[in-house]
Amino acid sequence: MPEIEIRPAISSDIPALMALDHHYSSDYVWQMELETEENQIKVHFRQVKLPRSVRVEYPRPVSSLADDWTRRSGILVAVHQGETVGYISLNLQLAPCTTWATDLAVIRRLRRQGIGSALVLAAEEWGLQHDTRRIVLEMQPKNYPANQMAHKLGFELCGFNDNYYANHDIALFYGKSLR
Repeated sequence: MPEIEIRPAISSDIPALMALDHHYSSDYVWQMELETEENQIKVHFRQVKLPRSVRVEYPRPVSSLADDWTRRSGILVAVHQGETVGYISLNLQLAPCTTWATDLAVIRRLRRQGIGSALVLAAEEWGLQHDTRRIVLEMQPKNYPANQMAHKLGFELCGFNDNYYANHDIALFYGKSLR
């Protein structure tokens, strides 16, 4: 992993965060199947390999992120050789005693080198400092790299919300106890 510093964001970081390439590529998707029977609802997720790699746009308009960040409880940035190369945004108001990570992005040329994992681990520490007991990551089911990272870091699927994003995509929620 490249040597990075993780610190709270400052206002001068905003242009660099906005300039990050927020889209990603994926070879897999978590496909949801919903079965409704009398007195029972079953939801199944299964991993499906796509016939080719797809480019997936970020589920939130990048142009609105700066406004969204003003409503977050915290933003942590990763800095490598003086350059802002990634961030994670955190919210304390979505669920009791929970740090909720809504956005995670790393500059394309440094992806899959541990920076995203380092940001999530720093978010866990941040959550403990803010007296939360749990951390939740939200992500699209198409974001295979992030889904794999969540599993690798000990997160478990703890829920979903259909039509969660403005583009009507499902959100998957991965949780982990901090205590």
